[in-house]
Amino acid sequence: MSKAFQLSQNIDKYLKYMTFIKSASPLTIKHYTLDLQQAFELDKSSQSNKNSYTEAELMAAVRAAFNRWAPLSLASRNRKAATLKSFFHWAYVIESLLERDLSLQVTCPKVPRKLPHFISVDEALAVLHAFDGKHQVPLREKVLFLLLYGGGLRISEACTLRWDSVQLQQKTLRVMGKGNKERVVALPNLTVQALQKWKKESGFSDYVFGDAPLVQRTAYEMVRQSGQRAGLLKPLHPHALRHSFATHLLSSGANLRTLQEMLGHESLQATEKYTHLGIDQLARTMEALHPLGKGK
Repeated sequence: MSKAFQLSQNIDKYLKYMTFIKSASPLTIKHYTLDLQQAFELDKSSQSNKNSYTEAELMAAVRAAFNRWAPLSLASRNRKAATLKSFFHWAYVIESLLERDLSLQVTCPKVPRKLPHFISVDEALAVLHAFDGKHQVPLREKVLFLLLYGGGLRISEACTLRWDSVQLQQKTLRVMGKGNKERVVALPNLTVQALQKWKKESGFSDYVFGDAPLVQRTAYEMVRQSGQRAGLLKPLHPHALRHSFATHLLSSGANLRTLQEMLGHESLQATEKYTHLGIDQLARTMEALHPLGKGK
């Protein structure tokens, strides 16, 4: 390498690039910072840390880091490897700080794909009916449920939703998703009706859930209680409602491209995890309709 790689300064530049150019979320930046500090054992309280590296020394540090990370889960190691790959790619392609693309030497361990947790249509309807049952349930809990299950919103998107982003006449709303990417969400009639009623009941406020964004911990508890009230066997979480939204749409005939837009996924690969439904449906169809399906 023609000149030494100044690690601390370049990590700072990389994090600023990811923040201001790539619009990475604060949580993502937090993970990147932690991963890079751990990889190169940077201790800001010590001034004796090595900062000037050759390419060979960078890769030696990475190999040592993966040895330390061996007890971690596959998912954690995969995320840390992805951080290092991104950092080295930036250093080589964007900034020309390296003579070789070291990202090619960082291997991400394969992580088994987990199927997203979702509830059945009957369970979703049971939760909905429980809002109108004998229990005195605040309307805002029903509104939250209908935004998550009826609109497929992330919990962070629902909690920070503003009234000026809701178009009740057009039955749509605008949300700012991951990476500061805005998308338009179409709403079913029941969600629109609940929002109309809630707007009249809650009065004038900037945010749908009050004068300030709804605290996510409070939202999680509201969703958990709604599942408990309906008698669901497993605890209900906000992400399960978003997954259920996607699952039920796909099983009803929605195509992946449409679902990708509705969920705000940057790549189709993120949406493809829902295709397991096709296999489930195929199995049920085979059992119900094929001459050998009855096991006679």
